[in-house]
Amino acid sequence: MKIEHVAMYVKDLEAARDFFVRYLGGRSNTGYHNKKTDFRSYFIAFDDGARLEIMNKPGMDDQAKSLARTGFIHIAFSVGSKEKVDELTDKLMTDGYQVVSGPRTTGDGYYESCIVGIEGNQIEITV
Repeated sequence: MKIEHVAMYVKDLEAARDFFVRYLGGRSNTGYHNKKTDFRSYFIAFDDGARLEIMNKPGMDDQAKSLARTGFIHIAFSVGSKEKVDELTDKLMTDGYQVVSGPRTTGDGYYESCIVGIEGNQIEITV
């Protein structure tokens, strides 16, 4: 069994798509729009076959996202090396994203950094 995809609702669908394509190497489909409900989505595919569905529809509830909460807390992306973790973290920080930890080696041996990415959602960047 494998996870087929993970989905997240976002306020700004185009900005979210651009984030995952620009910084994390995703490839986007052309999108889907249900004209009856005004639901819209994109699937973002990554090199290893993982996919992320980003979605938007009218009337969504958007509560504040604390860094320590129940539920899904981050999406982790492997970039292949410590140097690439450092480079991407620096680029995101330069572009105005908040780095909340790292780059560092964690107690369980991961080399990683965590940033607050699109719309307050955490992104972990690891080897």
